[in-house]
Amino acid sequence: MPLLMIRNDITKMQVDAIVNPSNTELSMGRGTCWAIYSAAGEKNLAAACKKIGGCEAGRAVLTKGFALPSKFIIHAVCPQWTDGRDKEKEQLKNAYRSALQLAAEYGFQSVAFPLLSSGFYNWPKSEAFHIATTVISEFLLEKDM
Repeated sequence: MPLLMIRNDITKMQVDAIVNPSNTELSMGRGTCWAIYSAAGEKNLAAACKKIGGCEAGRAVLTKGFALPSKFIIHAVCPQWTDGRDKEKEQLKNAYRSALQLAAEYGFQSVAFPLLSSGFYNWPKSEAFHIATTVISEFLLEKDM
């Protein structure tokens, strides 16, 4: 799978899965998370996430895409930026890795990521972008997707 950077509305992407920047409760948040919930159908997605029960920061879980053009949603639990010295960098890296591992496990050929943690979670965009491109590139070098 090549790494392509595209500016687009993630809720309109026709891919195997989109990645939702989620909170630990997997509940509807703000920004991209809100847009994904709204486009997927809030009631169905909320019920699916409630059934899962939650997820810790740096991990990811999978639900159906419901009304989205994508078949699935990978909910990557994102860390809040504090000062860059806590474990949040490793948690963000792990959120990307966990999402990619789920995609590989399910045989997905196409996955759309937003820039995780760069909105509501207050990460500096340059730092979030560096982590995203590094982790995704390293993963694709190791895994044949």
